[in-house]
Amino acid sequence: MSGARAGLAVRVRLWLIGRIRRSRFLPTGMPDKRVDVAALEQPLAADVIVFHPTGQDTLYQLLPWLPAFRALGTTHPVTIVFRDSRTAAAVRTALAESGDDAGVTCLTLATYGQLDAILSRSRVRLALYVNHDPINFECLRFTSLAHVYLGHGDSDKGVSVSNQVKAYDYCFLAGRAALERTATHVMDYDAEERSILIGQPQLDGSPDVVPASDPAGRPTVLYAPTWEASQPSVSYGSVDALGLELVRALQPTYRVVYRPHPLNGVVRAEYGAADAAVREVADRVDLRVPLEQSFADADLLVTDVSAVPLNWLPTGKPMLVTVPGVPTPASRMLELLPRVRRGDDHAALVAHHLADDPTRQARTALVSHYLTDVTPGAATQKFVDACEQVMARRDRLWAEKQALGATGP
Repeated sequence: MSGARAGLAVRVRLWLIGRIRRSRFLPTGMPDKRVDVAALEQPLAADVIVFHPTGQDTLYQLLPWLPAFRALGTTHPVTIVFRDSRTAAAVRTALAESGDDAGVTCLTLATYGQLDAILSRSRVRLALYVNHDPINFECLRFTSLAHVYLGHGDSDKGVSVSNQVKAYDYCFLAGRAALERTATHVMDYDAEERSILIGQPQLDGSPDVVPASDPAGRPTVLYAPTWEASQPSVSYGSVDALGLELVRALQPTYRVVYRPHPLNGVVRAEYGAADAAVREVADRVDLRVPLEQSFADADLLVTDVSAVPLNWLPTGKPMLVTVPGVPTPASRMLELLPRVRRGDDHAALVAHHLADDPTRQARTALVSHYLTDVTPGAATQKFVDACEQVMARRDRLWAEKQALGATGP
């Protein structure tokens, strides 16, 4: 092939790739890598980046952190770095709708080289991560930054502890339970030294949520299960085994609000079909309803082993947790909470715990163990303080290395 023909082939291929990335046919979970070209030659006006290279299907992991990022951004500008322009657009919209998007900006890059170039001309001090995506390692390579894993919720799931924590300088954890879980399960890792307890800033939501009671006056049960998971050993989701049975057993005595996990059916089509069936019979399906509203409207929660029980814990209202078909790690919460199994008399179980709530006092005692401090605003302030603490340590260590003549990225 001649040079001219080869060049034409390359241009056609790039044109086709661009059209596909701009089209509605590109899957939401696949980053489109459409670059913010105008920003490439400019340094970032940020002390902190949040590296989020995944697609729209992981927005549920990032969006609850936005209020905390805005709080940090009032004194330390934050840039969220994406690989998908659609995800970036959704976050920009969320920031604008909050009425307070100062201090937090969004940037879409396509390649590792672009990240390298823009960090080389910037004074970023801290990188934050809300998941363990393998692409995180592109950013973790940079030694001039401190790297902190935030996660997107604490839970008793097996995947809540991972050897991947060793890649980060620090992990910000919700409470003592998470630290003990990490210390117990991760080998050759000083969890006490590398962990900072901040609570869950994601729970510092709107305190003025007004409950929306059932017009018919029925008690409301919130069914908020998890997804099927990509790993069989942590497949805690109950939708296919229990969902339809549970909802039908509770109706019409109870209003059942179903809050599906965003990833239902991503791995197994039959799980997605079960999710669709539950949506058909539930009294209400909370797809875009804020978590705080779903919680406020409910009198009792039925959920799976996931982060949801921890989020619900401060409400003080009763909850039941399903028993999955795979083993679950031991935990103080799972030992305490009443369990739901296929074939149970679900209506009678719910009625008993609404009337008596026998575990209420014991649950209250677990709040600080799992969530540190649930005083409104306390976790957000702890997050800001912890970021400043890590940046101060980074600045000191970086100055020492520079004085010794260290060079590098």
